[in-house]
Amino acid sequence: MTDEYKEALLEKQNYHEGCPGCKVEQMKQQRRGYPYLELSFVWIIVLSTSLPISSLYPFLYYMIEDFGVAKTEKDIGFYAGFVGCSFMLGRALTSVFWGIVADRYGRKPIILLGTISIAIFNALFGLSLNFWMAIGTRFLLGSFNCLLGTMKAYASEIFRDEYQATAMSAVSTAWGIGLIIGPALGGFLAQPADKYPNVFSQESIFGRFRYALPCFTISAFALVVTVLCCFIPETLHNHKQDRTSHDDSYEILEAASRDSAASAGKAEKDERKGSQGSLLKNWPLMSSIIVYCVLCLHDTAYSEVSS
Repeated sequence: MTDEYKEALLEKQNYHEGCPGCKVEQMKQQRRGYPYLELSFVWIIVLSTSLPISSLYPFLYYMIEDFGVAKTEKDIGFYAGFVGCSFMLGRALTSVFWGIVADRYGRKPIILLGTISIAIFNALFGLSLNFWMAIGTRFLLGSFNCLLGTMKAYASEIFRDEYQATAMSAVSTAWGIGLIIGPALGGFLAQPADKYPNVFSQESIFGRFRYALPCFTISAFALVVTVLCCFIPETLHNHKQDRTSHDDSYEILEAASRDSAASAGKAEKDERKGSQGSLLKNWPLMSSIIVYCVLCLHDTAYSEVSS
């Protein structure tokens, strides 16, 4: 039996009616051409989640100074560090949880939750009246910032195999551009009543809340993204794994080559058994996580110091 015939048998799928994941798989099989629309959705969603991360760095020093919590000028950096790290602390505590929820209930609800939380909590951060309100809103913003991991999974599911590399590079590109645009927005739009007195008066809301304009701008963008996300398809399958079609395919393959099918089944069983082991003993995975943590440490430390 030729390899082409074997692959054709194994590629057969039993699609389920009413399953959004199966619908996406059908769409991927039938569609031809470059997926510009899906790429645009992934791009703007990741951009919306990266903008709030670094937008506060240009004005954080002056915000802490306005709060009056620091007794001396040297203490401003100390308190600014708490506000800056509260976002990442919230992400670190909840990222795994949101990944589990996305695997169980779907990608789309988590994406909508993430964009809505950006629109709400980032706007509240701009309206902060004191130091503790700023920490609380940033912590909640980070706790509900569940989009990056979810979007990587979504991008891997919504694109055909030949566009997987493009999808992942789009996630990284949008993330990097957001980290560039965010500080620019924070620097240009903070304290608008002082910088642009002909446009914003001291009696306006932006005169009282001097750092609300950049936060409101990002929240407005996140709100637009939320509306657009209502039209994206869900990619998670809502049925149990269908083993019937695969079993039939393996029966046909066994009739032609029993030894080959037996060895393949044993290898798959061993691989499944190994994947059920402890993640802490998965050294390739743990080494990648450690390297990524060191990279993020240097990146965040540099952003904080340079700001």
